[in-house]
Amino acid sequence: MTAIPTVPPHRVPRTLRHPAEVPFFVVMVALNLAVVVAIVRAAIAVPFLPDSLQDSAAANAVRAALVALLLLVPGLVVVREVQRATVLGTAVRLSERQYPELYATAQEFADALGLRRRPAIYLANGNGALNAFAAQAAGQDYVVLSNELFANLRGGNREGLRFILGHEMGHIRLHHVSLWYQIAVAYSQRIPILGPTLSRLREYSCDRVGAALAPQGASGLVLLASGRHTETEVDLDALLAQGHRLRGFWVGLAQLPRSHPFTVRRLERLVGLGLLDRHARGPRGVDPPGTRMPA
Repeated sequence: MTAIPTVPPHRVPRTLRHPAEVPFFVVMVALNLAVVVAIVRAAIAVPFLPDSLQDSAAANAVRAALVALLLLVPGLVVVREVQRATVLGTAVRLSERQYPELYATAQEFADALGLRRRPAIYLANGNGALNAFAAQAAGQDYVVLSNELFANLRGGNREGLRFILGHEMGHIRLHHVSLWYQIAVAYSQRIPILGPTLSRLREYSCDRVGAALAPQGASGLVLLASGRHTETEVDLDALLAQGHRLRGFWVGLAQLPRSHPFTVRRLERLVGLGLLDRHARGPRGVDPPGTRMPA
């Protein structure tokens, strides 16, 4: 079996984070704090309302908001722990005995990202969905890959899987899954347009991390755009040209409510930044000589 190229330790710099992510995150934290202050001040004022207003809809809404605020941290902890317990009970954890090659890649990436804790990697039944996510609970970081994604990439397109794994580990490296991060934007991320905008900036940042770890992994994004079993038939240059034309008012409007940037745009931007190798695959997905890895 051909060896997968390794990433030098601590190769991935912090500067890969999208330049707009941190400033926008600061704005969202400020908005989140403003919401919390407004809830507390309104709750303090409720007892001083006239008796005729004590049972009004507004007063009851303020009380409910205060209770939700008090339960925010415990609620987040419960959700995170239940999610991890569900993953533990329904997915296969990778190890030196379970899919050792991909497990070794995850360890390699953890070194390259300077992660002090090694994330657990799980393979789950995605029920047809091409999906992967990173999360954290009780001090344990983990990544879940759907089996549909894994099965399509593992045999002949390992670099695409490396990109996707690197992207998800980027969420861990950039603290997107940390409890403090989720608390800091718990309210503001629910604001229409603003919440999805922060989410898209996070995705752009993690795309950069994934590309730095797997610069030949363009097929990972091609797969998300074209679907299973078809990514090898996609002409990458034509898809990049399509992404270059993805401009204008209607494109921007269509993207506003989305938590993820358009996949074609993600690919085009990474190639434009020089982070993804547009020549990693030949015409219509044929790998250049010597680069395709046997199953």
